[in-house]
Amino acid sequence: MAPETDLKTILGKLRYTDDAKVVQQLTEHTRLVNDRMAGVRHKLLIMSGKGGVGKSMTTVNLALVLARQGHRVGILDVDLNGPCVPQMLGIAGQTLTMTPEGAVPPVGPLGVKVASMDFFLKGSDPVRWKGPMDLSPVWLGLMEMNVIREFLADIVWGELDFLLADLPPGAAADKPPVLAGFLPDLAGAIVVTTPSEVASKVVQKSIGYATELGITVLGVIENMSHYRCSSCGADNELFEGNTEGMCEALNLPLLGRIPFDRILARTFDKGTPLLDESYPTIQRYQEIAGRIQSLLDYKKVMAEKL
Repeated sequence: MAPETDLKTILGKLRYTDDAKVVQQLTEHTRLVNDRMAGVRHKLLIMSGKGGVGKSMTTVNLALVLARQGHRVGILDVDLNGPCVPQMLGIAGQTLTMTPEGAVPPVGPLGVKVASMDFFLKGSDPVRWKGPMDLSPVWLGLMEMNVIREFLADIVWGELDFLLADLPPGAAADKPPVLAGFLPDLAGAIVVTTPSEVASKVVQKSIGYATELGITVLGVIENMSHYRCSSCGADNELFEGNTEGMCEALNLPLLGRIPFDRILARTFDKGTPLLDESYPTIQRYQEIAGRIQSLLDYKKVMAEKL
């Protein structure tokens, strides 16, 4: 089946002419999402609110670290208009496999499962949303919400230890509440920032917004904390900022600092992810993944005491 046909099939399910069938469909989708997500132990949002901070790179590397540790991992690429996770994992151009049980997602390195709009596109083709957007800007948000729901309801995720939802950049204010509403037992959110004061100000607003929605923010990852020279290995500051001070003010843990690493960036850009666990920057991600798991374990223990 062609990618265009697949997309039309997904979106076509949502077109009913009477309210009763819409309610019926939403009820059925909720049941399907709950059934699919029942096999996922930890569901995490990776978010920022600021574009260009390396959120997708962080998501992919955390997924690979967790998979290397023996966990079953999936990535939900929620950036519907600019999906890039498949390219980073070297599985761009693949498609979902349609079965009677649902759509089976492509599998990347170390067994990481991926759901992304990229699998419905050819090459550099853009996502074209058809509808009266000039008359109703809400239309686009509704279409995107429906596609996200389909990803969760129709994709055969199977048993997973972690599902990481890579949220889109910028002020995508509708995505956190959509995911919080769709994902039962959401474990929380990991926030990615850079030391830039501009980024920190935007990220603080996103953290406040997530908290208002009842989403537990587990901690902050500072990306591009410094530049690591690929020749001599020396570290140099890229920005002047105070992420640690921001975390203290918000009473959130700083999970770790990741340098801007040209070698690492180049490998993912070319779709050949670096998997060497002894590589220094990969070790930074391993440390962060360990802190995240400790937080999740602590959260579980506290919940059991209540």
